[in-house]
Amino acid sequence: MTAGVLFLGSLVLALAAAYRPLGDYMYRVYSGTRHSRPERRIYRLMGVDPGAEQRWGVYARSVLAFSLVSVLFLYGFQRLQNRLLLSLGMAPVEPDQAWNTAVSFVTNTNWQSYSGESTMGHLVQMAGLAVQNFVSAATGMAVAVALVRGFARTRTDRLGNFWVDLTRGSLRILLPVAFAAAIVLVAGGAVQNFWNPPDHTVGTVAGGHQALTGGPVASQEAIKELGTNGGGFYNANSAHPLENPTAWTSWLQIFLILLIPFALTRTFGRLVGQVRQGYAIAAVMTVLALVSVSLTMLFQGMHHGTVPTAVGAAAEGTETRFGVLNSAVFAAATTLTSTGAVNSAHDSYTGLGGMMPLVNMMLGEVAPGGAGSGLYGMLILAVVTVFVAGLMVGRTPEYLGKKIGGREMKFASLYFLTTPVLVLVGAGTAMATGDGRAGMLNSGPHGLSEVLYAFTSASNNNGSAFAGLGANTVFYNTALGLCMALGRFLPIVFVLALAGSLARQGATPASEGTLPTHRPQFVGMVAGVTVVLVALTFLPALALGPLAEGIH
Repeated sequence: MTAGVLFLGSLVLALAAAYRPLGDYMYRVYSGTRHSRPERRIYRLMGVDPGAEQRWGVYARSVLAFSLVSVLFLYGFQRLQNRLLLSLGMAPVEPDQAWNTAVSFVTNTNWQSYSGESTMGHLVQMAGLAVQNFVSAATGMAVAVALVRGFARTRTDRLGNFWVDLTRGSLRILLPVAFAAAIVLVAGGAVQNFWNPPDHTVGTVAGGHQALTGGPVASQEAIKELGTNGGGFYNANSAHPLENPTAWTSWLQIFLILLIPFALTRTFGRLVGQVRQGYAIAAVMTVLALVSVSLTMLFQGMHHGTVPTAVGAAAEGTETRFGVLNSAVFAAATTLTSTGAVNSAHDSYTGLGGMMPLVNMMLGEVAPGGAGSGLYGMLILAVVTVFVAGLMVGRTPEYLGKKIGGREMKFASLYFLTTPVLVLVGAGTAMATGDGRAGMLNSGPHGLSEVLYAFTSASNNNGSAFAGLGANTVFYNTALGLCMALGRFLPIVFVLALAGSLARQGATPASEGTLPTHRPQFVGMVAGVTVVLVALTFLPALALGPLAEGIH
């Protein structure tokens, strides 16, 4: 327990140290007016005028068009990989799985119904999947910045330029940090090469021989975590020793997962001209995150059953080089964000321990959430909170000088209704159909938990899974792919519509009736609204699945 607390405490200190410099740097990136030479060349290649700002509808269509082209490109890349360089002799990916994977990586989900080392060649991994790790994260960050501009600007219908925001986020933020992180990971033992499986054969403990698949792993691992993507080069993901060799590289990966989502709250404060508002949003995220991490560590450290009692914790499914509590921190961090990477088997967690990653996703992944998506999700929760508070005291709700009326609440409500509808309808359909039940390898509450986890993960663009579900079927590849697409792009459209509505307003001066949104009272209110929304929506499903399993 002491080691686990020290592990967590060092992470908090490191994130606190990086919060201000990185947040201020991202503020300069998104507020600057000068374009670098490589950026200007990219704009010319795309036929984009970087000085032309976009209305919310144009910004949204740009996001959707770019994402559609990305899906088509990545789908074709997989279907034709046997004709490409560095294919390692891999066959074309099956149509339903290629669709699922293309949507997965473009939506920042990185759900994987395949084993990477036996399905994808090196070129598809690094020029297809890894590239999407960059641009999908940059897309989420761009949408978050567009929403912040909606709060910061007055009497305008312009939110910036998506192509500029996408390019700057990729080249100025994600690329340099990921490059440095990849070098550190290589120093820690992660591989970075172009081995074919026969190139490197090692002896096994049993006296046999095994051919190891190498590849450009460290470079993909760095952006996988930094961009809150989560897709692993190997099937075992961050539990694989060539992806995550030691306890300190595991610490680094968790740090990368949380780095940008937390620092973006500082960027938000700087962009709206009120740094304390950024601190308030960061405080809400921190409170929810610490509660989640602590409960996950507690449930995994509880000694239920003969074996856990003998070893001192629920060690099944964890790597000995990481330990139980450090693995619990990783599981919480990866599901509090939209990352989905794993360094232990979530399906092997205790009933209540396995419930915590599920609840983290059901919270909307806002503590601190994905790169960009966590910030805009939390800001919409803040909008809901001030509206509820306004109803309680009989005053017109305001947030950051903008009135929150019926139009704004419709967009906020549609945002939060999208994911629960996808999760509950998807899981219900799977349980009600033969094709859905055919993939279940377990029955009872745990079987329900596995199906519920899959649709929660897909709809929230997380990507982690309970391994007891056979998801590589036409039904699950198709259904989960639809959930990933709708769960990503419908909320983005509602966020941008809300941003456009806010930007058109004038600034409303604060008065005696204005709710202060930078004080601990507001922090507690937003955290409470977040938990209540989840409890009212998902408690029946949780009661039938992980709660029933945990109580039993």
